[in-house]
Amino acid sequence: MDTPLENNPENTGEETHKEEITFQNRVDLTELQNSVQQIKVELGKVIVGQKHMIDMLLTALLANGHVLIEGVPGIAKTITAKLLAKTLTVDFGRIQFTPDLMPSDILGTSIFDLKKSEFEFKKGPVFTNMLLIDEINRSPAKTQAALFEVMEEKQITIDGTKYILAPPFIVLATQNPIEQEGTYRLPEAQLDRFLFKIDITYPSLEEEVEIILREHQLKENKKIDQVTPFLSKEDIVKYQKLVNEIIVEPHLIKYIAEIINQTRTNEFLYMGASPRASIAILKSSKAFAAINGRDFVTPEDIKAVAFPVIQHRIIITPEREMEGVTAKQIINQIIQNVEIPR
Repeated sequence: MDTPLENNPENTGEETHKEEITFQNRVDLTELQNSVQQIKVELGKVIVGQKHMIDMLLTALLANGHVLIEGVPGIAKTITAKLLAKTLTVDFGRIQFTPDLMPSDILGTSIFDLKKSEFEFKKGPVFTNMLLIDEINRSPAKTQAALFEVMEEKQITIDGTKYILAPPFIVLATQNPIEQEGTYRLPEAQLDRFLFKIDITYPSLEEEVEIILREHQLKENKKIDQVTPFLSKEDIVKYQKLVNEIIVEPHLIKYIAEIINQTRTNEFLYMGASPRASIAILKSSKAFAAINGRDFVTPEDIKAVAFPVIQHRIIITPEREMEGVTAKQIINQIIQNVEIPR
């Protein structure tokens, strides 16, 4: 029951080969695919392995969604986010969340200008294109709530004045699942605003050897200096609009709805996923299809993004949680129970 949800090209290679021969994309994805491949090459100069994480980060970027990255310290959560920003010619901001961080430290504050005898708004670090939030669960609810509006509506309201953020605006947040002291559980409303929650695991033995070798060869050079900026903010916005044109058949819309509906009726779950999860699967499956060179969504695309979309939006019943039942097991079971449309 506990099987990976990642798209396995080995299982679909024959079908993909047949598609490449028999159809021509109605949406030209050549430029988008080349750009995605170039970003992967740039990230591959530093990051070893973590293919699934990189695929999901690029999917979220094209789907215009935020990402919560969870993993133990030292497995390249923060460096990957910084490197992704480095491959893009966008404004980048970083905030280290701490228990004493205030909402004004994120959003900005009004300061009285003695010369003009009026208040002037000083923008906070949230006014950027890509925002990295390190250890997001180290700040209390008051600071977390400051992110609600900007993550959902891409705007900030201060003293009755609305400030619209320039596109694109993506939040990449990290958190440590093990450490509990000095941390605060993210509110459900906050979690629901993340398109994906990506779990990162330890590298394999071979990957660990490669990591050590690369570090040894770096000498005094910085890792981030190896990556070259490649994609402009205008390109990102253009590709995000292109992804919206990806075709989704009506029976696949129903397939998405049935998967989400199953989370609300599952006896193992105290709380199921919201309609925002349905929209998240729709958007991210279109982006995932585009990355893989198709202008139409398949059931495999939906399965590939279902787990990172759903896992942080459901709550397991206390009884099942005590028995060791995981979100991955439940989501896999739900996907297996919903009939795949043909």
